[in-house]
Amino acid sequence: MKHALATLLFTFLSASSALAAGPFTMKDAVELGLRENHAIRAAKAALGAAREEVGMARGQLLPKLTFEERYMRTDNPTFVFSSKLGQERFTAADFAIDSLNSPEAINDFQTSLSIEQPIYVRKAWVGLYMARQEYSASIDELSAGREKTAFEIVTAYLNASTAEGFMAAAEAGAADAREHLRIAEARHTGGLGLYSDVLRAKTGLLEAEQRLVTARKDLELSRRALGMLLGLDDEATTSSSAFDIQLRKISHYLSSAVDRSDLKSMKKRTENARSTVSLANSSYFPMVGVGGTYFMNDHERPFGSEGESWQVSAFLRWNIFDGARSHEAAKARLKSIEAAERLEGLRQSVSFSVRQAYLEVEEAKKNRELAEAALKNAEEGERLVRLRYENSLSPLVDLLDAEASLSGARASLVMRKNAYSRSLAALSYAGGTILKDLGLE
Repeated sequence: MKHALATLLFTFLSASSALAAGPFTMKDAVELGLRENHAIRAAKAALGAAREEVGMARGQLLPKLTFEERYMRTDNPTFVFSSKLGQERFTAADFAIDSLNSPEAINDFQTSLSIEQPIYVRKAWVGLYMARQEYSASIDELSAGREKTAFEIVTAYLNASTAEGFMAAAEAGAADAREHLRIAEARHTGGLGLYSDVLRAKTGLLEAEQRLVTARKDLELSRRALGMLLGLDDEATTSSSAFDIQLRKISHYLSSAVDRSDLKSMKKRTENARSTVSLANSSYFPMVGVGGTYFMNDHERPFGSEGESWQVSAFLRWNIFDGARSHEAAKARLKSIEAAERLEGLRQSVSFSVRQAYLEVEEAKKNRELAEAALKNAEEGERLVRLRYENSLSPLVDLLDAEASLSGARASLVMRKNAYSRSLAALSYAGGTILKDLGLE
């Protein structure tokens, strides 16, 4: 039974480990990253902190209840007189002149329970409004962070796919180089080729193997970069799933970009900057409130109740003069102007980034088509040169040049295909639709 449980546990852990490393589809990778990415987790914690700020601001409008236990020992005539009154132990003998002027030291344990309720506090109301606005802006900021992380994951995913394509191209190049070496050796053995051709073919194979080593290194690094964005301690592998973000008209992206999360967050913080002016000016208004305290006094023990009393009060506090107040208001107005200018700059930047991304998509699409045509030409060229070399109609250098051209065309097509996919993702991100386009919203 124990052996069966251990086997089951090992199978479960192995399956979990395999799932953690992939292979992932792009959608699965983004979903995992939005759950486990450390930047997203940090943003969620920041959002929780902003929510608590709302509670703290609201707390400034709620009653404050204070409990206090105080001990005093004194022979000060005034304090002795009032303490005995509070303890309800005052007698006619305490009116004697000697007792009034030179009383004996007395103990006083005073227990008090106080409540204070603000009625009108303009600064607290403005602060509550600003805290709510900041919380709402933090929600939008988290959404913007999710979009940014999704784009980073898509980019890393495509980089890993590109590295896999380079790896496949390098392996194909090495295979071609080995075949060319085989042909050169066979021709040399048959007396139809030169030994120098064999040496050049070996050099070509070594260069192809060097490219393979570099491609293998780049592949591992790109997979580890993807794993890091997914919150994994190990590398993450990609699947062969198609990239299915569709290209739309530029008007779609321009209209969507107006509602980008970072823009909405900036708008709310700009409103808060304007509210800072009201917050600074609120110092010119008075604070009105009510309060009350219940007292218990005892000369022997804490929390004793020889004497009991209470008081209620209403108060108005007004800061008539504060030399820094006018400067605070002026600073707030300037900060408000700064925030408005930054918002307008962000609007223009978003519009420009959408148009730039759209042009880059068109460029990447055309480059992909050209790379596809170039690969077909390179494959046919290499085939023809190889046949000519086998029939002693071309020197080996022509075959090696054709091989290099074919390897470059393979790598270029991989790069151009993924560059087109990245440009689509960049356009989707610039338009604020990347999560929707990935089917995650």
